[in-house]
Amino acid sequence: MIDVVIVGAGPNGLMLACELALAGVHPVVLERHAAPTGEPRANGLVGQVVRLLDRRGLYARLSGESTPPTPQPAFTFGAFPLDLTMLAENPHYVLGVPQAQLEAGLAVRAAELGADLRRGHEVVDLRQRPDAVEVHLADGTQLTSRFVVGADGGRSAVRRLAGIDFPGVTNDRSISRTATVTVPASSLDPETGGLLVLGHGVVPPFQHTRTARGLIAWAPFPGRPAILSTTEWPDPPTNDETPMSLAELRASVARVLGADIPLGAPDGPGLLRRLTGRNTRIAARYRADRVLLVGDAAHVHPAMGGPGLNLGLQDAVNLGWKLAATVRGWAPPGLLDTYDSERRSVAERVVMSTQAQSALIGPGDEITGLRELFAELLRKPEVTGHIAALMSGADISYPADPTDPLAGRCAPDVVVHTDHGPRRLAELTRTARPLLLDSTGVSAGTAAPWRDRVDVVTGSLEGTTATALLVRPDCFIAWSAGDAATLRAALTHHFGLPR
Repeated sequence: MIDVVIVGAGPNGLMLACELALAGVHPVVLERHAAPTGEPRANGLVGQVVRLLDRRGLYARLSGESTPPTPQPAFTFGAFPLDLTMLAENPHYVLGVPQAQLEAGLAVRAAELGADLRRGHEVVDLRQRPDAVEVHLADGTQLTSRFVVGADGGRSAVRRLAGIDFPGVTNDRSISRTATVTVPASSLDPETGGLLVLGHGVVPPFQHTRTARGLIAWAPFPGRPAILSTTEWPDPPTNDETPMSLAELRASVARVLGADIPLGAPDGPGLLRRLTGRNTRIAARYRADRVLLVGDAAHVHPAMGGPGLNLGLQDAVNLGWKLAATVRGWAPPGLLDTYDSERRSVAERVVMSTQAQSALIGPGDEITGLRELFAELLRKPEVTGHIAALMSGADISYPADPTDPLAGRCAPDVVVHTDHGPRRLAELTRTARPLLLDSTGVSAGTAAPWRDRVDVVTGSLEGTTATALLVRPDCFIAWSAGDAATLRAALTHHFGLPR
C-alpha cells in the first residue's frame, strides 16, 4: 500500500512531496499531463515563502544567489505603490522566478528525495475505506493509498470526488487580459523602463496604474518576455468563446490609456489569457477523512498582490510534517486536523486582502475618493507596516499558549553560535525536522526522550531575546524559554508521546 498519493504536480503538490520525503514518507505524485505544460502563470514568489524556501535550501537553487534573501524596498497594494524603506523591519521578500522554473526545480528536488512522479496519470474516481483510499485512474488501473492529497488546482477533481463543497462568490463585473509582448524601444522610457504614453506620461514598470477606464500593469522582466495586462469593467462586453488575441489586448490598452501602444508577439511560445470576473472560494473543509486539499484545490482568490504561491506552498509545508507524523505513527491526537484550523484562517485573510485590493481599483468617483484617503494613510509607517505584514504573511499567528509571547509565530532568522561555528536557522532547518535551539544547555536534557524526532542544537542565540526555542518543521515556534514542565508539554502537544 502507498502511504500518500498526491494528485497534481504543480508547485504545491511537488513541495508537499519534498516535505513528506524529508520526513521519511515517499509519496507517489500523479499528474494528468504527460509533460510539463510550460504555460506562463505566476511570475514569481512574494512574501514569507521566499524565506521558507531558503530554510529548505531551495532559494539558492532557484535564484542562483549564494547569499540569503533580502527584503524588497517597494511593492504595490491595490494599485498603490508601497514605500517599504520607511519600515524598521521590512517583511516583504520577492523571488522573480517564473512558475515553470519553480516547478522544474521542485520536481528535481522531489526526485532526489525519492518521490515517485508519474506523469500522464489522470484520477477519475476515489473510494474511501476505513483504512485507505482506492484511487482509480483513467487507464483502468487502481492504486491503494493510506491518504490522498488534492493539489490539482481550482477545478480540483479530488475535491469534487471527495464530496467537498467549494462555497464562495464569482464577481463577473471585470475583464482581465494578459499577454507576453514586445514593445519597440521608442515606446519605452530609457530611465525607468516604463511605457511611454503620448500625452499621458509614463506607465511605470511592475506597478498597477489606474485610470478612469481601467487598470494596466507593465512587467518588463529581465531576460524573458515582458508581460502586459489590463483590467476593464465590461464595456464593451466580450465573447469568452473567441480565442484571446494580441489585437484584442492592444484595443484594451487603447481604451484604458486613451492612447495606442504598438505591441508585438515574442519569439517562441507566449501567453494570451482572458479572464472574466474574479473567483473567490474556500473549500468547506480541507479534510474529508483520508482525503486532504492544498493550494488552489482548497482556495481561489483574485491574483492582486501575487499571494497564491505564498499561500499554497506554506499550506504544503504545514501539512507535510503533520501528515508524515500521522503516517509514521507518532502524531498526537488531533494533529492532522490542525492543518485545516491553522491554514483556513490564513486563507481567509488572503481573501480579505485580495478583495480589498479589487475594490480599490474599481471604477467611479466614490472609489477615487477612497483612494485619496488611502494614499494619505499609506504615508504613515504603521499603516504601510500593517499592509506589508498582511501581504507577506508575516502577521500569521497560530493558536498557542497565550503566556508564551513567541509561540505560534514564525521563527526569526536566528544565528546559533555553536562549538563548530555560527549556523543560520536556514541551515539547520533543511532536514524539515523539529528543532530545539538551546543556549542554556538545560533544555536539551528535557528533550532527550524525543531525540528520535527532535534535533537539538546548543549554543548562544543571536537574533532573539529567548534563551531557547522549540521550532516546528514548518519553522513556526512551538515553545520559547519556559521551564522544563512547559517544554515537555509543548513537545508532547506537537510531537506526541516519547517512545
